[in-house]
Amino acid sequence: MRHCKKLGPAALPTLWLMTDPRIAESALIRALYRLPRGAGVIFRHQGWPPDRRRALFDIVRGVTRRRALCLLLAGEARVARAWGADGWHGRHGAAPGVRRGLLHSAPVHDVPQIRSAERSGAQLLLLSPIFPTRSHPGAPVLGRVRFAMLLRRARRPVIALGGMTARRWRSLRAVGATGWAAIDALAAESHP
Repeated sequence: MRHCKKLGPAALPTLWLMTDPRIAESALIRALYRLPRGAGVIFRHQGWPPDRRRALFDIVRGVTRRRALCLLLAGEARVARAWGADGWHGRHGAAPGVRRGLLHSAPVHDVPQIRSAERSGAQLLLLSPIFPTRSHPGAPVLGRVRFAMLLRRARRPVIALGGMTARRWRSLRAVGATGWAAIDALAAESHP
């Protein structure tokens, strides 16, 4: 089942788990089972050896299929298609024959990147970092006001990323965010 391929903008997942090699594999699998049906997962792990990355991806794909979760692979569309993902997460577009039926999300941080992602055919934008994060300590953040300003400039649905929690999502939803994504808030061992 390819859960999110046929979804229109109104039906896209509002909750996204970003995988991260800092999170133990067992904690990642538990996090997948805690996600509500219809949520999304962006599988990253780009720095891993290809065979190890593919093996973990296959495990994650099995869980996402059983739980009706949307699964995107960070990287190229052709690899996402070959691996059986619902789409890809990255800055680059793909040839029409490759991208057909795949959801494309893109990371963005400012207006030029928003426009570039839109031109590449991205259907979903992950705008970050909104708040300080453990994964990028000390990095400059957008904050709520700049996030809202950038969101208004986007022509595609925007997912808030970076230091996000359910409480912070509620405040950003009011300014028009389509959803939120997180690593620690959804996959850390301390997550309830």
